[in-house]
Amino acid sequence: METLRTPDEEFDGLINWPYAPHYAEVTADGHTVRMAYVDEGPRDGRPVLLLHGEPSWSYLYRDMIDPLVNAGLRVVAPDLIGFGRSDKPVERTDYTYARHMAWLTDLVVNELDLRDVILFGQDWGGLLGLRLAAEQEDRFAAIVASNTFLPTGDTDLGDAFRAWRDFSQNVPEFPVGAIINGGSARELTTLEIAAFDAPFPSEEYKAGARQFPTLVPASPEDPATPANRAAWEVLRRWEKPFVCAFGDSDPITKGADKALLERIPGTNGQPHVTIEGAAHFCQHDQGAALAEVIIGVAGRL
Repeated sequence: METLRTPDEEFDGLINWPYAPHYAEVTADGHTVRMAYVDEGPRDGRPVLLLHGEPSWSYLYRDMIDPLVNAGLRVVAPDLIGFGRSDKPVERTDYTYARHMAWLTDLVVNELDLRDVILFGQDWGGLLGLRLAAEQEDRFAAIVASNTFLPTGDTDLGDAFRAWRDFSQNVPEFPVGAIINGGSARELTTLEIAAFDAPFPSEEYKAGARQFPTLVPASPEDPATPANRAAWEVLRRWEKPFVCAFGDSDPITKGADKALLERIPGTNGQPHVTIEGAAHFCQHDQGAALAEVIIGVAGRL
């Protein structure tokens, strides 16, 4: 598997990002790559696993890390393979749902051995994180889901998602920073947009970002469907705390929290919240509010 590694100097001088990278070698299908992650806070604090989505990286959590650490929590925020400081396989076919799951599982289980975890997953951070929590349920104490879902291909993904998928496959140059800006309720600064562009010095670094939209199960025959259905079987009996904190203005995942609330018993009696002034990338629209949701969950465990 041929991979690219974004030069470190591309990340020099990022605004509001004082966090040192950590690295682990993770393996899927015999292919070992380097995964980057942020690891802040006390080693004996309860771990909070912050999982980003498409096409962002852990920089998305820049306004959430310090409040969580100040609350005594240990914050682990990986860069998914193909994103951030993590290695970037060159061929789009090197990216599959199953491999993303295997790489992430290797980090959480074998490299970091995280336990009693609070998961926060947004976008693909939920598609991967909800699977991970279901497949490693003894390691997770609670889940906070934001602007995400766990599709099996049995439900139509909607016009907004299809428009996004078509755009992602047909646009000549994939404008990562502009995409994130367009999916936000507030206008990002020039420096913030540059920070989201930093992992991708040229188009050849963007194979993972291009491929992710095609990996969302859109039919029952999708190769990820059986594993996602198995995860749903676990989630349908999940009684540990499960909190929904969706943004109020995300056209992609609007209404997706309904399926979570209806099917997962752990949602019963929880203080679910609609985050006002938050679009798809709610972490930098209302990061402080989301951090408070997580801190509240931790305080009730």
